[in-house]
Amino acid sequence: MKYLIWILMLFAAAVAMTTAAENPAYVLLVYPPYRIELSLMLFVILLLFTFVSGYGVVRVILAAMRLPASVHKFRHERAQAKARELLDQALGAYFEGRYGEAERAAAHAIELDEPSVLYPIVAARAAHELREYEKRDAYLSAIEDQSLHATTMRLIAAARFMLDQRDPHGALRALQDLRASGVRDYPGMLALELKAQQQAGNWDEVLDLLAQLEKRNAIDPTAATQLGQKAWLEKIRQQEDLAGIERCLKAMPVNFKWRSRIAATAAQATIRFGNCVIAQKLLTDSLNVYWDSELIALYGDCPSGDVVSQIEQAETWLNQHPNDAGLLLSLGKLCLHQKLWGKAQSYLEASLSVEPSHAAYNTLAQLAERLGKSDEAFKYYQSAVALK
Repeated sequence: MKYLIWILMLFAAAVAMTTAAENPAYVLLVYPPYRIELSLMLFVILLLFTFVSGYGVVRVILAAMRLPASVHKFRHERAQAKARELLDQALGAYFEGRYGEAERAAAHAIELDEPSVLYPIVAARAAHELREYEKRDAYLSAIEDQSLHATTMRLIAAARFMLDQRDPHGALRALQDLRASGVRDYPGMLALELKAQQQAGNWDEVLDLLAQLEKRNAIDPTAATQLGQKAWLEKIRQQEDLAGIERCLKAMPVNFKWRSRIAATAAQATIRFGNCVIAQKLLTDSLNVYWDSELIALYGDCPSGDVVSQIEQAETWLNQHPNDAGLLLSLGKLCLHQKLWGKAQSYLEASLSVEPSHAAYNTLAQLAERLGKSDEAFKYYQSAVALK
């Protein structure tokens, strides 16, 4: 269709020129004392030539005026292309572990006066991996962009650097500055704070952050459970009195309270503070849910006010776990505490027949001493030392 229109226009121009050539009209230009007479066809041609020439001159002048801006734009686009190429090189080298090359490529991109915050961030991360901390900090300080995006990238990088250097308080300050800049909490930011609070030993904050991450499905359930258990264990160990342990146990979810390690740690703490009743209940509740041979061994170390009931409970468990050395040892200790010498000796010897242990020999030695059998007690102590 386009070619047909051009052909029609050429035919129209030819007809117009033929008609004009046969036209006897002329143009008379008078400027005293000059007088110029031109045919109409020649006048039209000259007029068109003048218009086209003038248009061309104007275009050349405008192009010359725009030349500096065009040159600047060309150079800027070329610098941008070079910077993007360098960024690709820097990122490729960084993820391949060639941190020196990554840092040099990013630094070269910065020299091109590119405003993107990516270049100094990549350079700082590479310098951090090379343990060149002064250069790393210089790259971060050189970031002039104060936009929210640039501030977020800079402070997140700074927080990661502080965590790698085991400076959780520095990381927490960076994250606090990030919140102050208007950034709302998001999973990556919460995960960084979780690591910082863990390093700082702020276990209440760790538990709060775990709850937030679990609510957003932003943490592996197994990892969350393991870290939650560690946090509760550390909280128990931080308590300085029995009231603190009781508050901790009251706040603790049941699924954690019954776990063997937590029950054992809490029971040992309450025994240390002189309350065997709480320890005995903790151990009983935990063992009824999760049987643990090491945990049952503690059961005999916390005789409560009703040792007979404890013995009955332990003998009930013995029907279910007849060959558990820890359970037999606990029964021996409880019977020893209740002065049931014969039963104590039977249970302790049964425990040794299943698995010889330092604790069982020591308890038998104590039993022999109470029965006035010094030589026998000495032999048991020797056997206990031999197992260490």
